[in-house]
Amino acid sequence: MNLRFTGSLGAAGLLLVGLITGCAPGRVSGPTPALPPLDPLLDPTAPEMIGEAPAMFKVLFETTAGDFVVEVERAIAPLGADRFHRLVRAGYYDGARFFRVLPGFVVQFGLSGVPERNRVWREVTLDDDPVVASNVRGTLSYAMAGPGTRTVQVFINLQDNVRLDADGFAPFGRVTGGMDAVERLFAGYGEGAPRGSGPLQPRIQEEGEAYLAEEFPNLDRIIRAWILSETEAPPPDEAGP
Repeated sequence: MNLRFTGSLGAAGLLLVGLITGCAPGRVSGPTPALPPLDPLLDPTAPEMIGEAPAMFKVLFETTAGDFVVEVERAIAPLGADRFHRLVRAGYYDGARFFRVLPGFVVQFGLSGVPERNRVWREVTLDDDPVVASNVRGTLSYAMAGPGTRTVQVFINLQDNVRLDADGFAPFGRVTGGMDAVERLFAGYGEGAPRGSGPLQPRIQEEGEAYLAEEFPNLDRIIRAWILSETEAPPPDEAGP
């Protein structure tokens, strides 16, 4: 809108200009405040959340119980590896708690401390990968409640749980360093209620870190997870037997 004034404005005119332009008389407006960046983890279609993982990659997990390294081989579970790579790269697991630690069985994590992220990702399910590797000690698989229900939760096998193979749990990686740190994760709360005194997953989904920090403060958490190294598949003429 173009405004044209003629003659002397006077005090009333200056006030009118100030109201129209959003500036008080005699003051110069500053730059428009920048909007906060959008959280790519609230949009599964964002560029950060799209793309194929490298053939092999390693992830360093820095945790409150110590560090451990996970090596992922895309060939054994490509869909799971792709999602895991995207989530780590986008910082999804940073700050997440190890909310289910069952000695002699599994360590489970992957629910975010940010409730809005949980509400988005619990609806973004993955098709199933065929079970190629076995759920032996140190391997990682996605948690699920039946076919086609994998989302973002994963577990680390603390022993050989090969019986899980027949149930469709497809390992996509394994701990290659720092398994002692995994075994130090706080296990005092046990299984989730009502089978134990551990946290309720629906409440983690809805309340996030606020719920866990108040009622389960001893749970260890991931300080940061990041990609250590990536290896692309070799050209066909260089592939081994």
